[in-house]
Amino acid sequence: MAKLGSLFKNNAFSIVSWAVTLVLVGGIVFGAFAWKRSTTVVQASAPVPTAAPDEEPADVQMPALGGPEAFVSIERDIQLKTSAPADKPRYKPVEYRVSSGDSIFAISEAYKLEPETILWANYDVLQDDPHSLKPGQVLKIPPTNGIFYQWKETDTLDTVAGEFKANVDDILSFPGNDIDLTNPKIESGTWVMIPDGEREFVQWLVPTVASGASGTPSTSQSICPGGAVGGGGFIWPADSHFLSGNDYWSGHLGIDIAAGEGAPVYAADSGVVTMAQGGWNYGYGNVIQIDHGNGYSTIYAHLSTYFVGVCQSVFAGAQIGTAGNTGNSQGAHLHFEVRQGGGFINPWFVLP
Repeated sequence: MAKLGSLFKNNAFSIVSWAVTLVLVGGIVFGAFAWKRSTTVVQASAPVPTAAPDEEPADVQMPALGGPEAFVSIERDIQLKTSAPADKPRYKPVEYRVSSGDSIFAISEAYKLEPETILWANYDVLQDDPHSLKPGQVLKIPPTNGIFYQWKETDTLDTVAGEFKANVDDILSFPGNDIDLTNPKIESGTWVMIPDGEREFVQWLVPTVASGASGTPSTSQSICPGGAVGGGGFIWPADSHFLSGNDYWSGHLGIDIAAGEGAPVYAADSGVVTMAQGGWNYGYGNVIQIDHGNGYSTIYAHLSTYFVGVCQSVFAGAQIGTAGNTGNSQGAHLHFEVRQGGGFINPWFVLP
């Protein structure tokens, strides 16, 4: 026994080494066996091959969808055209070339401006006279209502605002003026928009002639005693009841009624003729004026011919002349004015 213990003691390291070796070999063998077993399982679970290409596929029954009544329609709005965006604000002037048939009133409506604004901006072309509009003229169209003004060397913001009844802050803040608010200096010659500014017009008007005096040179200062008196109810002076151009506004104190060359013109109410004459007549051309004896008088301008004379009584509806294109006119029409006590009133207020 002692001999065996001595043997173990002398060979302890060898015995332990062999034991460790056996454990490692056993672990490797067991791992290899386990790996092979796992691989076999994976292979066994591989998918089953599909049918060969020459085999007939099995019939598959699709679910029945039913007839048209089985569907529920969904209505959708379809926009076939692209809607144009709303007009963007305009801060700079544009130019417009006048065409045949244009009027200051129609142009101002197209640009959503007041007629005065366009007339004021084009004094160098129109001289404040809307009837001087002619095809081919190039007009400045301001970006907003007011005065489009060329700055002078002696101008200041205060003096210009005062002259045109405007506000200094509105001038400074208008985007199109491009004014540096830290140094609001405007160079001479610069065009500046004066928002909501206004000024007086230079009016080109036939003077009102009372029934006691004549507008014709041959009977100047003659008296027209008596005569017809209007009833106060006006009728249309032409067969047409539509405008051909300018409406009534501060720069055009009458209406332009559509009437072709030679169309009949009628007395709008009874009264006495106080003017019946041809010529330029402040641009009115051949013109008739009737005093209705009740505070009202009427003007009929741009006539081709007239059939009445001064101091002649006329009655409502009587033909007094024919429409034309005389004087400062661009195309045949009837310019019709109504005056009361020497002042002007809008004809639309008295016409039926």
